[in-house]
Amino acid sequence: MSALREIYIVACDSAEALAPEIITEAFEADDVKVVFGEDGALFSVRADASRVDVKFEERLTPLGWTPDLLTGTPELRTTLEKATGFYRVSFEPGKPQASVAAFEALWTVRTLLELVEGVCVDITSYKLHSPMDVEEITELDFDIRDHITTHAEQLGTGERNTWVHTHGMAKFASPDVEMFHITEEDLAAAETFFQELCTDLAFGQGPKVREVISTSVGMGFQLIPAGDARANLYQTDPDAFTGHNADFVSVVNSDGRHQMSDILKHYRDRFEEESEEEAEEKASVATRLLPLFKGRYMRKGLMEPLTFLVRAPFEVHPEGQEGNAEQEQLWVEVVQWEDEALIGKLVDGGTRTTEWRKGSHVEVDDSQINALAVSREGRQMEPEELERLLKLERPA
Repeated sequence: MSALREIYIVACDSAEALAPEIITEAFEADDVKVVFGEDGALFSVRADASRVDVKFEERLTPLGWTPDLLTGTPELRTTLEKATGFYRVSFEPGKPQASVAAFEALWTVRTLLELVEGVCVDITSYKLHSPMDVEEITELDFDIRDHITTHAEQLGTGERNTWVHTHGMAKFASPDVEMFHITEEDLAAAETFFQELCTDLAFGQGPKVREVISTSVGMGFQLIPAGDARANLYQTDPDAFTGHNADFVSVVNSDGRHQMSDILKHYRDRFEEESEEEAEEKASVATRLLPLFKGRYMRKGLMEPLTFLVRAPFEVHPEGQEGNAEQEQLWVEVVQWEDEALIGKLVDGGTRTTEWRKGSHVEVDDSQINALAVSREGRQMEPEELERLLKLERPA
């Protein structure tokens, strides 16, 4: 039986498949071979260590609806609803390496979207991606948030009744992960914990089942098979796991219990809302120190292990381009500074939309900057330490 698995669908408005000569011209290269009509595929893109198969399916009438679980902008949902042609993209997850296999498939998706007007559906994570999304995912820094979704569902009653789990790890030949008995205040912390864990798993560096390891903040946890973990849940309806019975592992503490609050509390401070007074103080400090900050960046020595960061507001549209615009405060690593504007790279990217992705290069006007930071070898400097650095005449 074939080990290939369908992961992506490119949905377009044409019910007629691309001609072989167009496909060959777009995909074939010195190290890539295109094979037609084998194993039921329209075509297959093959290299020494990878294989991506593409099947084509047409519909006489548009889909006309979008599955409820799919996440994406209204514009992408409309594109899917009007689609009549579907390119089904399959590969063997994990071969030749977990992240490499997924990106080989995404390059196939990207090329298809350069040839047809359409949208990409990630059927493992229930995400919709535009052609620009796929281009950025293949070009920018790896961000696990592009590849998984995190769902939270209530099981029973009480304060600690939330089941948090991921979808999308199948593309990396990895089980999805879950936690139980999570409080509402820990939902954001649990999502961040999952992002760290799933990034490791996507690169084949995650923990083995039943191996107790430590988080980045030193607390121990382990992964155990979902069937074993769920058997220890008190008064939980098995029907709650319908559609979630395969390819899951549960995160428990080092003692094997569903008690993750001690671990997650170390992630909570990342989500403490900044008060209006704190925001005003940071903006005031940024205004006062910006000339020194900018001058010190210009004097930075070539071998100095310093990273200069600024924070600024970025406009986002959670309800689509036709909806009301909102703002997210995002951190930018300074790459180049000229006159009254800088070019930088987004450190984490937006949390509410994919408009501003991690690693994207952006332009920020000096007047937009509302906070400053410098890190040395990955450690962010304290305010007093930062001021001392900025007042140094020249790097040693």
